[in-house]
Amino acid sequence: MPCIALATAIAAYTLDDDMQPLLAALTNVGIKVEAIAWDDRTVSWSRFDAVLLRSTWDYSQRLPEFLRWCERVDRATTLLNPLPVVRWNTDKHYLAELERAGVAIVPSTFVEPDENAAEALAAFLSAHPDADNFVVKPAIGAGSRDAQRYSRAQEVAPASHIARLLDANRTVLLQPYLPSVDEHGETALIYLDGKFSHAIRKGALLQLNEDPTRALFAAEHITTREAGDDERALADAVLAAIPPIDGVEMPLLYARVDVIRDADGKPCLLELELAEPSLFFDTHPDAAARLSTALLQRLQA
Repeated sequence: MPCIALATAIAAYTLDDDMQPLLAALTNVGIKVEAIAWDDRTVSWSRFDAVLLRSTWDYSQRLPEFLRWCERVDRATTLLNPLPVVRWNTDKHYLAELERAGVAIVPSTFVEPDENAAEALAAFLSAHPDADNFVVKPAIGAGSRDAQRYSRAQEVAPASHIARLLDANRTVLLQPYLPSVDEHGETALIYLDGKFSHAIRKGALLQLNEDPTRALFAAEHITTREAGDDERALADAVLAAIPPIDGVEMPLLYARVDVIRDADGKPCLLELELAEPSLFFDTHPDAAARLSTALLQRLQA
């Protein structure tokens, strides 16, 4: 009987709505499974045939430590998704790489730690004169932590936010806030073993004059959604545009493509989640079984 670990975080275990459906589905296909905190130093990861990243949602505050742990797991057993993918995907600079490959993304400006916050903000606003609202967030972050929405009329608050992140040696990502989010929300398209599985709608998260969440992640309003043909086409293009990463074989076991619509109604990429995304099994119960079957086939191969 194959044996795998689902890597989580102590603070996230009870918050992970995917955990119980996935535990049940893996057991049903004949896989022995344990849910374990990734930073539990008593665990011998080599006793598992694979370690599946699930709700390691505190990683963005401890990325160097988390990546060192991923390296240890990668040496001991099979990490899914693979270590090179995790390294590439946990830094949102991948958006610029995908844009260069022809993917339509939400316009994204990166501000590096050696830049001036006020000057970078002024240049961004000048480059996007139609952006009434915009978003400041770290390039390495998860769950909307340290992300905030501002109006164009604000000056001191967003500049201070940018400076605070830069002073902590964190790259900042600036993006226009696309108004379609308030009405249409985001579409998250989930792929399992390279095949489209299901989609959900995420309601707008960032509100004006609201501080960033202090929780592990911002509360989300999730409903089912039928993805549009154009959204499916974009998501397919996004996955096809992932560059060769240290010989990693495609397709990946799981992927989530988060899409929003621009002012012309065309879909564009907000985020590509390949490390530890929620896959929303509670909205599509059969999806956990599909992931479990795909994982079993990989282990048997």
